[in-house]
Amino acid sequence: MTAPAPVADGLWTDEAEPRLIGGQNRDTGAIVFPMPQGDAAQQFDAVPLSRTGTLWSWTSQDFRPKSPPYAGPEAFTPFLVGYVELPGQVIVETRIEGAQLSDLSLSMAMELVLTEFAPGRTTFAFQPAGARA
Repeated sequence: MTAPAPVADGLWTDEAEPRLIGGQNRDTGAIVFPMPQGDAAQQFDAVPLSRTGTLWSWTSQDFRPKSPPYAGPEAFTPFLVGYVELPGQVIVETRIEGAQLSDLSLSMAMELVLTEFAPGRTTFAFQPAGARA
């Protein structure tokens, strides 16, 4: 069986425990996610980001986003979305898996997971540390 395709190339490393790939600005040292592409990438070096961080903010996406850009299934299921701070690196906007809205709390430990969000399509998400996705 073929593994689900990533939602976009170059978002995470290809290793047993994948990490997101950010870009570090050569002049300022600032880190961004995702790694810039095309001409913008000339000012950045790819850096693997931490697999763990803390929950900075969150909400529930209760209605189907406009298409495009939303590329998910027509039969929409609400999902959690938030910002996870990767210490000393960057704050990442992300889906949140393995939790209910009432389970979440400010600064809770989070860890990176890959998840199938639509048939044949994989994206990254974060889940409470120690939870099973």
